Amino acid sequence: MKLQKDRHWIVVYGIAAVALIAIHYLLDLKVFDRWENYIPFLKNLSLSLFLISLIFMISKVIERVVNSQTRLEGDRYNLLRIIRFLAIVFSLIVVVSFLFKSLYGAALSVGLFSLIVGFALQAPISSFIAWVYLVFRRSYLVGDRIQIKGFRGDVVEISYLDTSILECSGDYLGNDRKSGRIIRFPNSLILREEIINYSGPDIPFIWNETAIQIAYTSDLKFVEHCLFEAALTDFNEKYPKVSKDEPTLWVPAVYFRINTYAWMEAVISYPVEPEDTTGRRNRILRLALPALNDAPDKVKFPEGALR
Repeated sequence: MKLQKDRHWIVVYGIAAVALIAIHYLLDLKVFDRWENYIPFLKNLSLSLFLISLIFMISKVIERVVNSQTRLEGDRYNLLRIIRFLAIVFSLIVVVSFLFKSLYGAALSVGLFSLIVGFALQAPISSFIAWVYLVFRRSYLVGDRIQIKGFRGDVVEISYLDTSILECSGDYLGNDRKSGRIIRFPNSLILREEIINYSGPDIPFIWNETAIQIAYTSDLKFVEHCLFEAALTDFNEKYPKVSKDEPTLWVPAVYFRINTYAWMEAVISYPVEPEDTTGRRNRILRLALPALNDAPDKVKFPEGALR
């Protein structure tokens, strides 16, 4: 669909460019001599519009190449943003050159205008600079799950001035599921706040853990075995290809720690995709707890007045 849309605009801009350059040279015909006072203006106007059409046609050709060759959604998104931004910048240069008749006058005017606007629009400019930083530093890409200044969610858009994320958790949820709310924050926020990106070196997984309380008199080897097998079984069922290709890389681990309320905690640490933390915890508990409950002589849980 994107490739067809790009092709449509390439044709439109191409036809417009041909028509405008034809008008530019047709204005030299004697039939237009009666409007000789307007001819220079019309020729400059047609030439400027021709250059703008040519710029956007070339940008669409490059976008078509990017859409067909770039596989990663985040990289493709950033490249398309850069291409569109450069097309707008070059078009503005053509417009200013047309208005001021020369590149020198255009450069001088743009410089003075930028100086004035720079003082008036410091916040948007800093956000734009942060966007440039994001493009080259790749702190996060579209599709990444991030956390910044208490906001957590999946990046859905990185514009020139702000970033939009689809919130997960939030005010109404106690888990990592998507809340359905969109959070937008200025890009300049990344220049003064730390960013937590869940798409780290262990892509596509992060490590999570779940704890259950047991008595000190429990059979720790039995508890460890039940939790380990539950996590391993769920992982093998959910990611059979990963389990086959990298059988030792994503092995879960069980450890024990002392709880403040006189009970011991058995903790299972396991790999999980960021958006599946709640679901994976539930599946592990559904597999482990029946096995643990079936052996009351080996495992005791807090209950009643003993909590």
